[in-house]
Amino acid sequence: MIPAAFDYLAPTSVEEALAALAEGGEDTKVLGGGQSLLPILRMRLNAPERVVDLRRIDELRGIREEGDHLVIGAMTRYSDIVTSPVVRLHAALLAQAVEEVADPQIRHRGTIGGALVHADPAGDVGAPVLALEADLVIRGPGGEHTVPSNEFFVDLFETAVGEGELLTAVRIPKHTGWVSHYEKFVRVKHQWSIVAVAVALQVEAGTIAAARVGLTNMGSTPLRARAVETALQGRPASDVGDACERAAEGTNPPSDLNGDADYRRHLARVLTRRAVTTALGD
Repeated sequence: MIPAAFDYLAPTSVEEALAALAEGGEDTKVLGGGQSLLPILRMRLNAPERVVDLRRIDELRGIREEGDHLVIGAMTRYSDIVTSPVVRLHAALLAQAVEEVADPQIRHRGTIGGALVHADPAGDVGAPVLALEADLVIRGPGGEHTVPSNEFFVDLFETAVGEGELLTAVRIPKHTGWVSHYEKFVRVKHQWSIVAVAVALQVEAGTIAAARVGLTNMGSTPLRARAVETALQGRPASDVGDACERAAEGTNPPSDLNGDADYRRHLARVLTRRAVTTALGD
């Protein structure tokens, strides 16, 4: 199907993009990598009067170190994250999760910022960003502000990015030396996650000193499995016991053609144990 007609703008700076958003108002959509918006436009599920394309804004791309943080521009492609030695060293969990996104063609077009703002709870980026306790940098008419990841996801397809604002960067505390794994369950290769689990563990002298666990598609937003984190902390790395059995606590998974809520709760427990044991084995 052909999209409805719209005005197309391709600014070369964040300031120009914000001005275009302010002028267009509610009938404006932002185009990042296009992997979410373009199908919606083609099916005419949305018919904006204006589309603002961010792909010419160089300052929104790239990966850099700032002290004890990694800063990833919102328009950085999945493929650049997967192949970045800096991400592999300091935030390996994110690279492991992004590597599971669709196929190489999609990863060469899709962007981390687009996925985060789209906020699909079945997407593979939200859970690792939560588990790594990232901060999201947002710029708008009132200036720049930073939102912690645990406050960024508001509801289904809804985030803290307000009208007229742009997500510009993701700031991730360095998790150098942590072990991690992203365990994803699908029926068909390259499918959206039925359930997935993102795990990062800090191990010191054979003991789990810190644990971070994010859940994909276990609610209307990505979630932290805080009961598992608490249960893992202080345990010997050689024996995690029944800590992973608490993975579904506090969740509200959907029921659909891929499985009902109880099935997803079961998967969360199984996949969490797999992710934890794999991370510790690595």
